[in-house]
Amino acid sequence: MNKFWKLVKEYWVDAAALVVVGVIFIVPFVFILLIASKSQQEAGLFQFSLPAQFRLLQNLVAVSQSNNYRVVLALRNSALLTVSSVTFIVLFAALVAYVMQRRSDRMASLVNSIMFAGLVLPPAVVPTVFWMQKIGLYKTILGLVFIEVALALPFATVILRAFIGTIPREIDEAAIMDGASPMRLFFSVILPLLRPALVTIIVTSSVAIYNDFSNPLYFLPGSQNVTAQLTLYGFMSQFNSQWNLVFADVVIVTIPPLILFMFFQKQIVSGMTSGAVKG
Repeated sequence: MNKFWKLVKEYWVDAAALVVVGVIFIVPFVFILLIASKSQQEAGLFQFSLPAQFRLLQNLVAVSQSNNYRVVLALRNSALLTVSSVTFIVLFAALVAYVMQRRSDRMASLVNSIMFAGLVLPPAVVPTVFWMQKIGLYKTILGLVFIEVALALPFATVILRAFIGTIPREIDEAAIMDGASPMRLFFSVILPLLRPALVTIIVTSSVAIYNDFSNPLYFLPGSQNVTAQLTLYGFMSQFNSQWNLVFADVVIVTIPPLILFMFFQKQIVSGMTSGAVKG
């Protein structure tokens, strides 16, 4: 009995944390799966119970085929948007962070101030729409890619700059003495060392851009420009009495970022804390 109470005193914080995580994250997801697995009549009751007959696969197929495979089109657009945006974010943020960390002049200080301002200042929707219409990028995937890159670049730059601060300058000097050009120094020496931080940027940016609802709604209107999150907005009105199909669409939209986060959870934590000692 004494050993039992000793274990309770030692691990009660961990147990309480697991209970909180389960209540906040796991229980709602289980509820979504249960509703998505029920028939229309059962789903309308919103009860936390097992379905009389599991219809998850049938509901997923029905949602995927509705509106001329609108969900498939949305997933394709979201994948294109996410991959393109994250590619530019990683490239630009790494280059800017490296220059900002290695330089200490007024220009670097100015860029640093602009980056921090980008973390706190909200985007101006109406002026942005106006200028996108002027240059012909409104209602295009490319235009939204530029928007996502601009919004995510400050955070990515801050993370990478802190990580680059842990890389000794002697590595740069040794590479230059060996005849490496500045671009080769960055891409062949510095960039491979940024892998933990880059994984963090890739995963967090991918999840944020994939789950973005407001920016596609403002800057990418149109039936052919729908993204994964916007399908929920449309299905709420289309399937207002078929909650099993609405929750089935939630399952389809939720699974990709959930899988990505589960596989790269350790890398995210490692990348976020790697530059905490120095930077």
